[in-house]
Amino acid sequence: MLETKQLAFSYDSVRKLQFPDINCARGDQWLILGQSGSGKTTLLHLLGGLLSPQSGSIKINDKDISILRGAALDHFRGQNIGIIFQTAHFVRALTVEENLLLAQQLAGNKPDKILIHNFLEKLNLKDKAHKRTDELSVGEAQRVNVVRALINKPSVILADEPTSALDDHNAEEVIQLLESQAKAVNATLLIVTHDGRLKNYFQKQLVIG
Repeated sequence: MLETKQLAFSYDSVRKLQFPDINCARGDQWLILGQSGSGKTTLLHLLGGLLSPQSGSIKINDKDISILRGAALDHFRGQNIGIIFQTAHFVRALTVEENLLLAQQLAGNKPDKILIHNFLEKLNLKDKAHKRTDELSVGEAQRVNVVRALINKPSVILADEPTSALDDHNAEEVIQLLESQAKAVNATLLIVTHDGRLKNYFQKQLVIG
């Protein structure tokens, strides 16, 4: 389902990041732990096709995404991968609902407002649907970020510090939503974090760095 071999990346000639091989079956849920600077976010960006590895391979659904480029990579990512970034980025001129509709359209899916509002309700955001994203608090924006990653029912969900800006209550709700949605569509879930609160939620853990 998701497999990496001899994956390496370097931002410069000084330091080379070498990652352990990963082999995740469909439906697996993994926590990837590491301190700041260990390469957690770099690994997530490699798995999501946002960076190209210096060496090694990344296979998702038996497709080596490390050799995909341009429109082919964008299409594959939109259809198969949901990414939750540590810092949420939205089209500021659009409302929450409009940003989520855009995410559906970019993935080639039909707009589905009912699905969008169901997700927003699960994270206590239904009253924010018609707010502009720059009117949201940091925690609210992060929860909308989670909804956007899940809205197209991807086969792989990658989350970069999804709870770092959240209090205990909202962190638990986000993790429960990620777990339940991944299970509902049999998606592989990988969360990279240094948030020690999450250790008790996941049996499968990998420490890097």
